[in-house]
Amino acid sequence: MTKKLNGLGRRVLTFPAVHPCESISPSTLLISLIDLAHDICTYKSEFFSTNKRNALKAIRQVHNLLIFLEELRVESADIPGSLVISLSELHLTFQRIRYLLEDCTREGARLWMLTKSDWVSNQLRLFIRAIGTALDVLPLAAIDVSSEVKELVELVMRQARKAIFETDPDDKRILNDVIRILGRFEDGIRPDKSEVKRVLDYLGITKWSQCNQEVKFLDSEITIEYLNVDKRSELALLSSLMGFLSYCKCIMFDLVDNEASQQVSKKCCNNMLGGLTPDDFRCPISLETMKDPVTLSTGHTYDRASILKWFRAGNSTCPKTGERLQSKELLVNLVLKRIIQDWSVDNGVSIAEESGHKNRDITRTVLAGSLAAEGAMKLLANFISNRLLEGTSEEKNKAAYEVRLLTKSSIFNRSCLVDVGCIPSLLKLLSSKDSSTQENAIAALLNLSKHCKSKSMVVESGGLDFIVDMLKKGLKVEARQHAAATLFYIASIEEYRKLIGENPEAIPALVDMVRDGTDRCKKNALVAIFGLLMHSGNHWRVLAAGAVPLLLNLLTSSDREELITDSLAVLATLTEKLDGTIAILHHGALDLIMKILDSCTSRAGTEYCVSLLLALCINGGANVVALLVKSPSLMGSLYSLLSQGSSRASKKASALIRILHEFYERHSSGSTTPVLPQGRSVHVW
Repeated sequence: MTKKLNGLGRRVLTFPAVHPCESISPSTLLISLIDLAHDICTYKSEFFSTNKRNALKAIRQVHNLLIFLEELRVESADIPGSLVISLSELHLTFQRIRYLLEDCTREGARLWMLTKSDWVSNQLRLFIRAIGTALDVLPLAAIDVSSEVKELVELVMRQARKAIFETDPDDKRILNDVIRILGRFEDGIRPDKSEVKRVLDYLGITKWSQCNQEVKFLDSEITIEYLNVDKRSELALLSSLMGFLSYCKCIMFDLVDNEASQQVSKKCCNNMLGGLTPDDFRCPISLETMKDPVTLSTGHTYDRASILKWFRAGNSTCPKTGERLQSKELLVNLVLKRIIQDWSVDNGVSIAEESGHKNRDITRTVLAGSLAAEGAMKLLANFISNRLLEGTSEEKNKAAYEVRLLTKSSIFNRSCLVDVGCIPSLLKLLSSKDSSTQENAIAALLNLSKHCKSKSMVVESGGLDFIVDMLKKGLKVEARQHAAATLFYIASIEEYRKLIGENPEAIPALVDMVRDGTDRCKKNALVAIFGLLMHSGNHWRVLAAGAVPLLLNLLTSSDREELITDSLAVLATLTEKLDGTIAILHHGALDLIMKILDSCTSRAGTEYCVSLLLALCINGGANVVALLVKSPSLMGSLYSLLSQGSSRASKKASALIRILHEFYERHSSGSTTPVLPQGRSVHVW
């Protein structure tokens, strides 16, 4: 009936306790209650960074009640109703206590729990008072337990009524230190390292990986808080704490020890995946794989869109249990979301908006979120810039890695690091003989290249040659794929598309990556080529590099939907010119494209297929149209697009249908009037 969640399946400091079902048997209820009490008592040996005294006081009370519960017998038929009520209320309160203890010992949430120490101590007081209230209805005189145990229960009742849980003075002192440090950040003053170290030591944050875990936790909390449009009361504090810990991570720790933690994380995830099947990822309402799993107070999980639709229809019950909901609060199930994402990647399954980082709205990060966060980042940017310029090789590598992390999803961080001149230093690191330094530098440049100012800085610093060289000779495959993605972002500027194309090695290197690279390399190379084709002068270069046969081969050999879609996008762009049409027809692609149109499940892929066929008809002339008219399934696919496709796909399908109809009518009537402009007919192989 109870299951230890390890604090991962719910948002911190939320307690989705479920009241025991009224029909539960007393013996089952008692067993579950004993299990809960045992769980709570195991926290006695855990590390509490804050509220330790209060937590241990609550654990002692539960331990005393555990002695009573283990002696209690409820097998007889005439169990007093008040006993069942008392046990049920204890069960609900024990759940809440366990949730709170999970949070107090939660890895990665230590600084946040410090700021909530007053609230936590008050909650523990309320929970212990709730235990006293539950015991008030306990028919102790009618229960067959020893007198010593009865006295122990009475002691718990008395202590619960007058329970005092005050915030630990040491917690208050360290919290004041944190507030003072944040004030210095607001004033643009670098805090004293000994003061910062005192805070970290008190919280037990002694390694880079622990500090990074705290940053990740705060980032996820900021994301959740930002979605809560009505409140957002904690955003400034969360942002300030994240700025503080980001500063600590870069300045207070010389060694990055994240490899072991990543392996543990991967192992944990694999263990969780081992007992799950794809059916476990389906929403009970829509029966589709969940994109944004959220959990109700009943403990059942649904896709956010489906459960919101259920509520909008006027329902106020849990769809699975039928239980009326006391609250319609939705708790993001971060663990399940991550498991679904990992499973999708491992199994090559494409789920629309499957990855939070793909479609995550980071426009909120244009600003730092608070004055303290802004000040911390500006101080940190100057520190990193100096390390990149003057540090040892190890320090430069760590600085590049920190830039890589800081700029992954923060526009403000990108702006600060571009402004202090990090780009030229990172470009120099691309020549490093150390594979880790290379990868960190190009990954950092990739993130920075998304910033409006950075593209010109990269080009003006001679960065294109460095990036193209990395594309060809990067020591790690990850470095080469990052280089391709960086070219894609730089190619968003028209004049830079031209410059990249004029580099004789750039496009051939991208085409080589499509042929020989991993799936991720192929993906990045394809989107880079697509971006470069926005400059008309690059069409012949892509054709000359031999892209067409490689792309057609990818359409038949790959089982990755996104690679097929991206290949179709590049081919559709190439067919806009006559030489591209000739090359595609020369390799006998017509039947293949029609076959893909019939089987494609991607809306974008279907649209690109129609674009291809339309361009082939316009540029290829009557010979191409004649072959398309003979296809028995083509018209059905095109008419389906008229009603079900996007507006753009519908227009293209309509244009292609018109061409096919006109050709058929003229051919049937024996007319020799051309359907398409003359001089455009090419031989079809």
